[in-house]
Amino acid sequence: MAAALLMLGNTLQMALREVRRNTMRSGLTTLGIVIGVAAVIALVTLGEGASRKVKNDISSMGVNMLTLYPGAMRRGPTSSAAEPLSLADAMAIESEVSEIGAVAPAASRNLLAVFGNRNWNTSVQGVTNAYFEVRNLEIQGGRTFSDAELAGGTPVCILGATVQRELFGREDPLGSAVRLGRLSCTVVGVTRGKGSSTFGNDQDDFVLLPLAVFQRRIAGNNDIGTIAISAVSEDATKKVQAQIEALMRERRRIAPGQADDFTVNDMKEISDALTSITAALTALLGAVGAVSLLVGGIGIMNIMLVSVTERTREIGIRLAIGARGHEVLLQFLVEAVVLCVIGGVLGMILGLVGSYFAGKSLGFPFVLLPEVVLIAFLFSACVGVAFGYLPARKAARLNPIEALRHE
Repeated sequence: MAAALLMLGNTLQMALREVRRNTMRSGLTTLGIVIGVAAVIALVTLGEGASRKVKNDISSMGVNMLTLYPGAMRRGPTSSAAEPLSLADAMAIESEVSEIGAVAPAASRNLLAVFGNRNWNTSVQGVTNAYFEVRNLEIQGGRTFSDAELAGGTPVCILGATVQRELFGREDPLGSAVRLGRLSCTVVGVTRGKGSSTFGNDQDDFVLLPLAVFQRRIAGNNDIGTIAISAVSEDATKKVQAQIEALMRERRRIAPGQADDFTVNDMKEISDALTSITAALTALLGAVGAVSLLVGGIGIMNIMLVSVTERTREIGIRLAIGARGHEVLLQFLVEAVVLCVIGGVLGMILGLVGSYFAGKSLGFPFVLLPEVVLIAFLFSACVGVAFGYLPARKAARLNPIEALRHE
């Protein structure tokens, strides 16, 4: 055992000496491995960061949320606008559907918000306080609506972070009057910013009004555009969705076999679909990186074959003074593995640093995957063994007499 370790140690020293003796060639040879390992780690890490961002964005849009909205009603080859939702629909869902956390009816319209000499075109939405729970909105400053305000009293509003920034800059907006179209309302709260979603829309570009105020003073009707519903748990969303669909078919008098004139969207289904797409893209990108590793391995084999040809006389001398074939094979195999390991270490560093800065510029979270880093490194070592074996075998099979005659 001690003799085997001593032989391995001597072989490793010889391999490192050979790498140092041809620094330029060794560096260029390992470049393919460096690029391959870095590509695998960077691409897979960025893909995982994209998946994490999708999940975070979907989660920030609402907790176990389903969205009900009216859809087009088809009658043969033609279609017409379906009957809008109503506050009674929301109340029916709240009282008759089990395993729900909150129900938030809402109506919206794009209007120009004006404060002083500043203005900003934004989405004005009429909501209830349940909207904050369902959509996972936090109040950063001020408060939510009071019962009197929800009943349609004094018009008040709550600003999204984008609207606050565009109209007030660094000023405190609480207590200020903002004009929305022809309606003037007092700012009583500001929500915490969420930023842009996966779909590219600004999640903070809105002004919230009490639903009754919006219906009376802006819309002029009692229509509801959407109803957001939160289930008590992620596992309950399918059951809640089925109950809502059955209830709405009954309330809207849709006959059996007739198509629905409404839609219930499950955010979990959207999240799962987007996650599966990003996972497939991550696997594809990882495969592309693995191909570059194989190309690097071919470069290793090429250089090792050249090295065997250059050192034919040296190999002959070793064999003539008593070295065995497997010792020569081990020498060249270790040299190939050393080159790949050096390339693997440099590739790991380059891949992690590159993915961190690339993710930061793209807005993706940096997700360290130790198993991917380890697999990429081990794969680079295996590439050294696989592509270094043929040149090493050729060196071990050289005829000592013929090798000594080589010029």
